Amino acid sequence: MNKRLFLFSLIMMLGDFISAAAQVLLKKSAEKEYSSIIKEYLNVRVIIAYAIFFSATLISIYAYKVVPLSMGPILEATGYIWVTIFGVTIFKERIGGLKIFALILIISGIIIYSVLG
Repeated sequence: MNKRLFLFSLIMMLGDFISAAAQVLLKKSAEKEYSSIIKEYLNVRVIIAYAIFFSATLISIYAYKVVPLSMGPILEATGYIWVTIFGVTIFKERIGGLKIFALILIISGIIIYSVLG
């Protein structure tokens, strides 16, 4: 893998990371009680989360200037790993055996694709 492709792959994974952070903001917002439906959907956390999602989309589009289309979904699968890490550390969620197995499959797929291309 050349340096430019590696750099743009990291940029794409950064977009996945900030997208996972936006999901945390949305979940935190969903845990709170609101006095009206409008306040439930138009509050600071939700607006910031969607702005972050928009930024993550722009980052992905930028990364696709160099990252091949066939490689994009493999890199974006790292988002599942970030969401799991955030769920365990921030929300104290438990990881069951099936979820661990699924994460192992995702990580294995990323490694296999990276090595065998």
